[in-house]
Amino acid sequence: RLLREQGQGGKQVLEGRIVNIHGLRQRAAWLWSGPSDQTPSQLWLPLEVLQGQLGFSSRTRLDGALELEWFGRSLIVPPAQQRSLADEVAIDVASLLSPEGLSAQVDAGELRLQVPTPQLQRVRTSAAPPGSSRVVLDLSGPAVVRSGDGRIWLAAAIPGSLSADLLRLGLRGKREGPGWAIAAPTAPQRVFTLGQPARVVIDLVATRTAAAAGASAPERPVLDSRLQALLGSEVFWNQDLRSFGGRRLRLNSVRMDPLSSSLELRGLSRGTGMEGLTTLPLLARRYGALVAINGGFFNRVRRLPLGALRDQGRWLSGPILNRGVVAWEAGTLPRFGRLDLQESVSDESGRQWPVRFVNSGFVQRGLARFTEDWGTQYRALSAGEQAVSLRDGLVQRRYDSALLAAGVALGPGEDLLVARAGAPLPWSLGTRLQLTSQASSDLGVAANVMGGGPLLLQGGRIVLDGVAEGFSPAFLRQGAPRTVIGSDGRFLWLLTLEGLDDEGPTLAETARFLQALGLQDALNLDGGSSTGLVLGGLHRVKGRGVVSAVHNGLGLVPRPTLRGAAIPAAAPNGAPASGAPATMTPASEPTPGS
Repeated sequence: RLLREQGQGGKQVLEGRIVNIHGLRQRAAWLWSGPSDQTPSQLWLPLEVLQGQLGFSSRTRLDGALELEWFGRSLIVPPAQQRSLADEVAIDVASLLSPEGLSAQVDAGELRLQVPTPQLQRVRTSAAPPGSSRVVLDLSGPAVVRSGDGRIWLAAAIPGSLSADLLRLGLRGKREGPGWAIAAPTAPQRVFTLGQPARVVIDLVATRTAAAAGASAPERPVLDSRLQALLGSEVFWNQDLRSFGGRRLRLNSVRMDPLSSSLELRGLSRGTGMEGLTTLPLLARRYGALVAINGGFFNRVRRLPLGALRDQGRWLSGPILNRGVVAWEAGTLPRFGRLDLQESVSDESGRQWPVRFVNSGFVQRGLARFTEDWGTQYRALSAGEQAVSLRDGLVQRRYDSALLAAGVALGPGEDLLVARAGAPLPWSLGTRLQLTSQASSDLGVAANVMGGGPLLLQGGRIVLDGVAEGFSPAFLRQGAPRTVIGSDGRFLWLLTLEGLDDEGPTLAETARFLQALGLQDALNLDGGSSTGLVLGGLHRVKGRGVVSAVHNGLGLVPRPTLRGAAIPAAAPNGAPASGAPATMTPASEPTPGS
């Protein structure tokens, strides 16, 4: 059932798994406290829905509190007031409900979210960050704003006279359902809202004139002809409906032989540092990947990775909690196992201190190390942090909590040692320190590593042990859409599994299904709303029916692309270099002038 009622402290509580926003139905957990015919005292919604499907912006404070903003209305949510709902972070947004803004009702087991349709009153430009152009849409009131796949959907009435203004500024509007789909020549860098008056602000990469950009706005994609030529010979794609263990499942699988294929497995990242999210189609487009799936876990509140991400010998994000990983060299069949990284720092007296994490969004007491592979700067992830920078083994500078909160640069050849929760940091300037690093297995010295978990299969045996890998019992029990990378001993497999009648398989059911399918090794990757498959430029699988933001991915990339200079590097300021697709990141504070 989509809806059930229960007594909780004498209050009526409704919960369900379908959310309808202006006619778009999606699988998403919700919880309503109070009578269904009145305004709820609490309404818990997934953060992913608020950001991706309604247009909320967010940022995280050092104390872990989340600041949400939507058309000038703000909500501060301390960590204690954030909860897990199914497999997503959820926020109580009842205080933001109002007749003239966001309203909610329960109807036939669905939660229906609605916003009165405003009028687009003006389209204009405004002052923008360096390397960007900014378009501002002035509205008569708040609106639903969805962003993903490089375009924006706006639930507003757009007069015909303003369509030409959109085109002149590099945007193309097309009627779609009860709103308008607005496309740009490249994906927006940033989309956020402001209030008093209501505005939608769109930051674009300033690479062409507005007229030229608008004239060449892309149409809906078609299957990439390069992939079409490989299907059935080098790449084998199967979409099938299966019954297993009483569940009906939709299986999408892509197989290829990495020893003989013209494609190569590659980790996909934004290229502008570890902080921030994007969408799977944009990751695929950045690398020219013909096939892509979503990758490892991340913190949706902080928008940081939670697990191993090693790219061509560099730890962009280190492994955590001895979780499962897949490791590979170019043109080889991947290997699977569990991985930890054991590091320490010692002074001239021989005393050692453990370094718990490297370039990681996983925050615990002790020392953590950050390098330029984390990004151009490090900003404190918890209150009261202290740090020292090392170059050539010597302590160069000390940083207090205020400096770290503002952000400190991460330069080439430097290591930043960060102490959290009162961990000792006893070294003065000029102290000589020695860093040692050793992986728990040879998987950690492979050129490429992607972390996930739990490890499902190894050598044909089910090796699922989620507790040992630090996953909660609730996570292990629940059903959800799944993304998996595996091997049958010859072929590399990229798979997604979705439930047809329910949320999807549990991890134990997934392991048994893959074993029956003939896989020898398999690693669970991030799932739920993150589950995705991009095939030849087409977004074939969307975990819960909508485009969701992710942190990283895995892709099959043509080998010549990797050898040449076809993949543009990121510019030093974090903006894509000329010709590179822009990435979408949630907004922080707006630049003055909007």
